Amino acid sequence: MDWSIQDVARLAGTTSRALRHYGSIGLLEPSRVGSNGYRYYDAAALVRLQRILLLRQLGLGLDEIARALADDGDPAAALRRHLARLDAERERLARQARAVERTIAALETGGPLMAEDMFDGFDHTQYREEVVQRWGKQAYADSDAWWRGLSDEQRRDWKALSQRLGEDWIAAAGAGEAPDGEAAQALAARHVRWLGGIPGTPGYPDGPSKEYVLGLSEMYVADPRFARNYGGETGAAFVRDALRIYAEREL
Repeated sequence: MDWSIQDVARLAGTTSRALRHYGSIGLLEPSRVGSNGYRYYDAAALVRLQRILLLRQLGLGLDEIARALADDGDPAAALRRHLARLDAERERLARQARAVERTIAALETGGPLMAEDMFDGFDHTQYREEVVQRWGKQAYADSDAWWRGLSDEQRRDWKALSQRLGEDWIAAAGAGEAPDGEAAQALAARHVRWLGGIPGTPGYPDGPSKEYVLGLSEMYVADPRFARNYGGETGAAFVRDALRIYAEREL
């Protein structure tokens, strides 16, 4: 069974012009062209179009979408990843709606406003543009969907894990550990495992790439926002040196 270009445009909420453009750039070819010149699309083309539209909603450009489709050999696996993002977004919106409902109830009844509950679901995204610029829109979308999909308890656990890692780096630097010493290299291995648990990290899920670790370690020193996590520029330089040694040896 196949569908005409007009049918597909109507079903997908797009236009025939957009579909023809997708065909002209090789993004979505019609499965056949009739003797009358009309374009027709089969089930496989509709699956591909669904993926294109999902990626468009994530903010990817057509060139990026083409690369993403070329890299995803299994359409079902790719759609499962999209579904996970949609589920995470649905949960975020549900949390946001519950927060607004609680605020409305407090305003209407004169009850107290619970500040810690008012912004549930209003997730912090001030670094979005920076992440997109450095590592691409797909990396941001994957990491953002992962974060939004975590429960409150899972977020607290992850933040606590991150804080302990930073504190251990500060303690090691303060104790005068050498960047290539056993203690610092054990911390570097732990740090790399921590990075590898974040979807969107270059190299995920097999582990962060050497280039990513080296580049990120330089950012720890160059960017005061990162350096604060490691006790300032001196501590961040210690982390950078230890990670650089680990990356050169192990990655």
